[in-house]
This record gives sequence, structure tokens and C-alpha cells, in this order.
Amino acid sequence: MDAKPAVVLLSGGLDSATCLAIARAAGFVCHCLSVDYGQRHAVELNAANRVAAALGARSHRTVHLDMGQFGGSALTDAAIAVPTGGVQPGIPVTYVPARNTIMLSLALGWAEVLGAQDIFVGVNAVDYSGYPDCRPAFIQAFEQMANLATKAGVEGHALRVHAPLIDLSKAAIIQRGLALGVDYALTVSCYQADADGHACGICDSCRLRREGFAAAHLHDPTKYQVKLI
Repeated sequence: MDAKPAVVLLSGGLDSATCLAIARAAGFVCHCLSVDYGQRHAVELNAANRVAAALGARSHRTVHLDMGQFGGSALTDAAIAVPTGGVQPGIPVTYVPARNTIMLSLALGWAEVLGAQDIFVGVNAVDYSGYPDCRPAFIQAFEQMANLATKAGVEGHALRVHAPLIDLSKAAIIQRGLALGVDYALTVSCYQADADGHACGICDSCRLRREGFAAAHLHDPTKYQVKLI
């Protein structure tokens, strides 16, 4: 008998790769969903392809959705600079309005088609940039909405949104992923990585990733654009 299917949101970054490994270890047949939403760091989608293949995803699809036409974020509007001065309190300009709501909605639609009752997303509310759609309250509310808004939910096939990293530190996420066989050299987390996937080393995402490896006392396999001191 086949294992249960699950849809896993996969960006190509460190967190989503770990989330996929966790879903696989839990026995799910993983169908990965990536979203090309007009992000300036679209090279992460190449990393998503590598990660999906390395971790044995049953299928992997990329949805193309131009959120750049709205702008409003340093990740979708070239006129807004990516902050490089260090992680600051509050919600940064790298927040993409409604991004996780949109991505989870796409995952929800595919899950219904697949007959999957489980969705995995690698959001984190500990070592992160303060995004409101990474909080436990948001995940809980989305799951409740999903079961009200879908044929599957109404007919008693409850949908679950798993966020296994939500209360873990970056160091703990990295340790968990390595224990599950994640090769973090395949991943790209940088908000302004170059065409070869080399990270800038100074954006919020790079800083959180680098600090996570340091806190875990582990080698950081990230390829940087310049040598960091």
C-alpha cells in the first residue's frame, strides 16, 4: 500500500529543504511545489530542483506567478534595496505582501487534486526576519480556513498544515536536516544571490543562515560572492 501523499512547499532554501527531509522521514510521498513569483533571487528555483531530486520527491512543479507587478517588497521590486546592515526589529522591506498565504493556497489546491490531506511548509518564528505570515497563529488560522473552504474539508477529509520548523532555532534546523541527510551545499538562501547561486553574505537571510551554522559549530558549505572575514 502506497504511503500517504503530501504537498511540500519548496523554495530551494535551507528551511524548506529541511522541511522536505522531515516530511520524507515521516513516511509521506512528497510532491514539491515551488513558486516563481518574480523574486529577485529566482536562482533559488534551480536549487529547489536540485533539492527535490536529491531528497527523492515523487514530483516537483513550479508555478509562475508575477507578484512583481504589485511591487511593495525588496524581493519583487528592483527599486527597493535589500537591507544589508543586519537583522533589525520590526517587519523588513523584504516582506512580500501575502506571499505565504498565496503559496499555501496554491499548495492547498494541488493537495485536493492529489487527494493529499497534508501540506508541509518550512516557516520559522524563532531565527527569522519578523514576517507576520511565519507565526504559529497564521498557520493555525490557514488550516482552519482550508477546512472550511475546500470540498475535502467539508466532506470530512481534514487537511493539516505542518510547520515542523516553526519553533526551532536555525542551529537546531541545520542539525535536524543534517541528521536526515540534507546536503545544504545544494541550497540557496540569499535574497540577492548571483546567477551562479553565490550568496552575498550580508542580507538578513545570509546572516541568519551563517549564524545558524556557527551556533551549531558546523561547517557552512555556502558559496559566497566574496570571501567573508
